[in-house]
Amino acid sequence: MMRKEEKTRCTYERIMSAALVEFGTKSYENASLTTLCSENQISKGLIYHNFKNKDELYLKCVERCFGEMTAYFKSREYKAQTVQESMNNLFQMRQQFFKEHPYDCNIFFHTVLQPPEHLRKEIQDIRQEYDQFYVECFGELLQQLELREGITMDAATEYFVIFFEMYNGYFQRRLSESEDIHALMKDHEVNLSKILDIMLYGVASQEKR
Repeated sequence: MMRKEEKTRCTYERIMSAALVEFGTKSYENASLTTLCSENQISKGLIYHNFKNKDELYLKCVERCFGEMTAYFKSREYKAQTVQESMNNLFQMRQQFFKEHPYDCNIFFHTVLQPPEHLRKEIQDIRQEYDQFYVECFGELLQQLELREGITMDAATEYFVIFFEMYNGYFQRRLSESEDIHALMKDHEVNLSKILDIMLYGVASQEKR
């Protein structure tokens, strides 16, 4: 006979699995607890016994998504002989994760590009370890470069953070203009490494500066 603790854990994981599909295929606004329950034969009473509301269930999915991404990246080696190769490996690793985890991919991009306004602070807190991982990676890449005179490591790292905020803000604006999020997700990833390369090395040819 299943022990109470194990039964509780199994119920929790069953709800989480269903929620990851619901939030992993729709935006927060379009995801529905009613749909989740009807498609998975889960009673709403069981949902509310384990989670306070839709917000808490959604945030648990976001937390699992960013946790899995961070653990995946930390378990793999991306460093190569050159900065460009290391950077390409880093983004290829990210794209491979999205390919292997399509529900997490959807949750990630909806969270980054279309976060529920009332949950922005909670999402920011959840993202801290993931964001810190990328800041540290960028710092390691910078150590392989000779920085321009007057630019410190701290300043360059701050530019990196600002770059990502502006880059994501650009795609948020495009999404608000009713562009398809799946097309934006692809465009976001295709151009990310290219634009980061431009940020590191500039747009002008060294010979003509």
